[in-house]
Amino acid sequence: MKILYAASEALPYVASGGLADVAGSLPRALVESGADCRVVMPLYGSISSELRESLEYKMYFYVPVAWRNQYCGVFEGEQNGVKYYLLDNEYYFKRQGIYGHFDDAERFTFFSRAILEMLRHIDFMPDIINCNDWQTALVPVYYDMFYRWYDGMGNIKTVFTIHNIQYQGKYGMELCGDILGIPDDKRGILQYENCCNFMKGAIEVSDKVTTVSPTYAQEILNPWFSHGLDPVLAPRQYKLTGFLNGIDQDVYNPETDPAIPAHFSAEDKSGKAICKQELLSEMGLPQGKEPIIGIVTRLVGHKGVDLIKYVFEDMINLGYKFVILGSGDRQYEDFFREMAYRHPDRVAVTIGFIPDLAHRIYAGADMFLMPSQSEPCGLAQMVSLRYGTIPIVRETGGLKDSITDCGGPDGNGFTFKTYNAHDMLDATVRARAYYDQRMKWGKLTSHALRQDFSWKRSAELYKGLYRELTGEKE
Repeated sequence: MKILYAASEALPYVASGGLADVAGSLPRALVESGADCRVVMPLYGSISSELRESLEYKMYFYVPVAWRNQYCGVFEGEQNGVKYYLLDNEYYFKRQGIYGHFDDAERFTFFSRAILEMLRHIDFMPDIINCNDWQTALVPVYYDMFYRWYDGMGNIKTVFTIHNIQYQGKYGMELCGDILGIPDDKRGILQYENCCNFMKGAIEVSDKVTTVSPTYAQEILNPWFSHGLDPVLAPRQYKLTGFLNGIDQDVYNPETDPAIPAHFSAEDKSGKAICKQELLSEMGLPQGKEPIIGIVTRLVGHKGVDLIKYVFEDMINLGYKFVILGSGDRQYEDFFREMAYRHPDRVAVTIGFIPDLAHRIYAGADMFLMPSQSEPCGLAQMVSLRYGTIPIVRETGGLKDSITDCGGPDGNGFTFKTYNAHDMLDATVRARAYYDQRMKWGKLTSHALRQDFSWKRSAELYKGLYRELTGEKE
């Protein structure tokens, strides 16, 4: 089976969020399972010189962007057994930052069209093109309109993966002609609520639509979560499914992680106590046996920070210490700074993001708080379990699919359902009571350390979907 995984970012080349983790890990897991999966992404100017030097120039061609013809060079690299195609156009991609430019619509129109043009020049014709988020949403649209009829390209199936439905690629309808080059009689595919909506077009024409967790696939049929696209998705539920993302268990491994002060495992947890002591020391908090709640997040409303703010003093009164790492809205940054000032023996905050410190929080904390308003998948709750740190989460998206409350069988965390500060507080009360029963807590951390959220399971689910589309047997 041949798969082309199209993404606007991918590790190890460039990353701004979770999409890069997925595009760097899922193809690797697919290759390890026997599939021929390759990744295509832009050749950004921000890619390090070391990685750039490892690339091999292959060819160039020209890409139609409405009435223009734009140069596209193809460079090839290999990482972790996966072949990468990096598409070069310095006018579009040699810039600071990968998103947020005035001409993003044109940049990713070029990229989407270039992916399909590339297939006419290289010796790889995929059975499946798996596109991701609005930046590659035009690939299935262009394929359906223009490329399905080329020799050798008629049997490609397209899969469109929604990582976050909030970001849809919405622009004025005038772009359809001057930038996208869409014929007048085909513009209805992209038109939605008086906008040119890239994601809507992909949902309409793709063979399958996936999301990054089963619960999120159901949630986005609800107007509360869909950001206006539920009328598009509802009649197309037959093509919608959700697979929970995984994590790279080599990167997040308490037995080998170079960023943490001591290593540990389910069989020998003594190193976790050392990690807790060192975390308290590093963050300037007094030593003690009180439970530490770790928070590593963007400090924005939909991450549930307003719930934390509302009952923060109550959680401190339960005897918790807090270690917080993140940045975002000024109001939340200032709030946590104030809490650290008022409770210097209980609260430590670092504004910003320091990857190694994040690892030490995962390893040294006792619990990890994620009260998100919405969370398509979430990775932090899986990472925290990997380090024996027990998640406290709201039941939404991937949090619901990965965390089971300890009030029932096979529990691996503490959950609450409604988006309510006192429901969250109740979950922390139950977690504190569980923590005080030392034997029960020890069994819970051992259970957490044995959880498997590797990409192997997700890769098999994706392969099953691909087989369904191509008719290939196992």
